[in-house]
Amino acid sequence: MNHAIFERHSLVLLIGILVVVAIGGIVEIAPLFLLDSTIEKVRGMRPYSPLELAGRDLYIREGCYNCHSQMIRSLRDEVERYGNYSLAAESMYDHPFQWGSKRTGPDLARVGGKYSDAWHADHMRDPRAVVPASVMPGYPYLAERALDYGDIGERMTALKAAGVPYTDEMIASAKADLEAQVNPDSKAARDVVQRYPKAQVRKFDGALGAPASELDAMIAYLQMLGTLVDFTSFDAAGPNLR
Repeated sequence: MNHAIFERHSLVLLIGILVVVAIGGIVEIAPLFLLDSTIEKVRGMRPYSPLELAGRDLYIREGCYNCHSQMIRSLRDEVERYGNYSLAAESMYDHPFQWGSKRTGPDLARVGGKYSDAWHADHMRDPRAVVPASVMPGYPYLAERALDYGDIGERMTALKAAGVPYTDEMIASAKADLEAQVNPDSKAARDVVQRYPKAQVRKFDGALGAPASELDAMIAYLQMLGTLVDFTSFDAAGPNLR
């Protein structure tokens, strides 16, 4: 091939590079426009309940993602330590998603149900009280702060615009659903479970009778991670494919 022209003329070389990159980009990207979705849906996935969503916002606000990932790779050592490998569908309603490779602390993709609410409450207040070797800072103020959820409906509306399937009924009931999720004796608690299957309804921080705290929201979010998809019914086609 006569490539001297590319070696002697930088402008021609630059144009050649752009052409090659453009062709490669088209080959990689064009097929995606022919797919209905690049994420294979699985049964059980749903949008976050208002309380879980508030907890996730606190998780991001406090920078928890800087030390914890939510992505279990399909490697033997990771699956044996953390559980089933992460599915793309499990993050389909995350904006932004919490995947990554940073692990100062353990991966949290399957932390839901692994520890009790009391353990999480003690761990957030003083990590070394339950994990002596922990380097995690304490967050005792989460238990002391009342949860600010005045704009939870607006947050859900914004996520709906981004593709999260919140209904008008879910948005209109957002504040009531959040309050009901920490009040299991209320009549509205049943509505929360109907709108958000597998939603856990209880006072997560242990302060019965008190309004929802930031700690309630944080624990509610942590306790649902990895609990929506039923990994016990895998088949040859995958986990509970729709």
